Amino acid sequence: MEHKVLLVENNRIMLERLSSVIRTRPDFELVMRCQKAQDALRQGRVFDTNLVLLDIETEENLDLLADFVRTFPRADIIGLSNRWEREKSQQLVAAGARGCMAKPFTAEDLVNLLQGLEEEHAVMEAEVMTFFSPKGKSGKTTLITNLALSLARKSGKPVGIIDADLQFGDMAVFFNLQPKSSIVEAVRDVHFLSPFSLKPYFMPVTENVSVLCGTVRPDYAELVQPKAFHTIVDMARNLFAYVLIDIAPGFGPIQIEAAELAEHTFIVAMVNDGFEIQHMRRTLEIFRDWPDCEERVHAVFTRVSPCDGLMQQQLEKELGYPVKSVLPNEYLLVSNAANNGRMAVDIKPTAQLTHNIDKLADQLRGRKRIRWDKS
Repeated sequence: MEHKVLLVENNRIMLERLSSVIRTRPDFELVMRCQKAQDALRQGRVFDTNLVLLDIETEENLDLLADFVRTFPRADIIGLSNRWEREKSQQLVAAGARGCMAKPFTAEDLVNLLQGLEEEHAVMEAEVMTFFSPKGKSGKTTLITNLALSLARKSGKPVGIIDADLQFGDMAVFFNLQPKSSIVEAVRDVHFLSPFSLKPYFMPVTENVSVLCGTVRPDYAELVQPKAFHTIVDMARNLFAYVLIDIAPGFGPIQIEAAELAEHTFIVAMVNDGFEIQHMRRTLEIFRDWPDCEERVHAVFTRVSPCDGLMQQQLEKELGYPVKSVLPNEYLLVSNAANNGRMAVDIKPTAQLTHNIDKLADQLRGRKRIRWDKS
């Protein structure tokens, strides 16, 4: 498709820069450019434009957005901002624009944005799920990776994983990935990114599952600050139908931020020596202040044997809190899958682990809140 572009940019230097970017693409034709929005409204009618790039850094231009929608009814209107913000993007879409992107941008950024707008999930607000364990070696990574694949298969929609276990995240190792970029580079560049220019920072694992890998060194963890992390999650909401966040044990700024951002927070513990119930109970106390705690916070136990309804009820009784799911001990299956860069639900779809994860995925699909179901 050929794009006939009308560009409005108040800053002369930026106007020249963006004009040069647009002209590098043979499928883009810059039919008009100007510094004043009023000039575009008066003179732009004569051009058969189908793409309006509008500087929204001034209140005047924002106030004229409705006029642009009426004047160019067949055009996609994209707001240009010095920094992408979720609230501003939502306001623009509500007013009739298609979205917002940060400037300056590259031709590839613009193409990715327009391609993304054509996809169904571009207008979605992803459900965010945060996964926390009181201690390490809980089976949390196994749950996240396999649940991501199950959600992608059942929904047919894209799923993103963010490895925010900043010091010892192992998503890249689990998937046998050699990432060119990580969460560190994403937060470093966040001021210059929009959702669709963030997308290349995610590495594809399957057709509909991608992962933003964690830091390559533990000391890089301090480079990921909560505010930038918050923005990355907001952008990811525009790329995926589901966003699964892996966080480290303990309660630090990133863990708290991830939990606050999420529609669902899963607390994962491995049944081993009996202390897991105590750890889970103490962790739940942190979340009791949330009025909707039982709707948002979900207990999951792994390596449960026997893994059946009676054991789940016993765990619930000991914990004094609903247990959302119990997963069996499938160490050999999980190890074999991980060694091959695959997921257990892919290798053995008939396994009990697969069945229980698929059941959890079914409960999550299409809901903004999941409630305890004893069945």
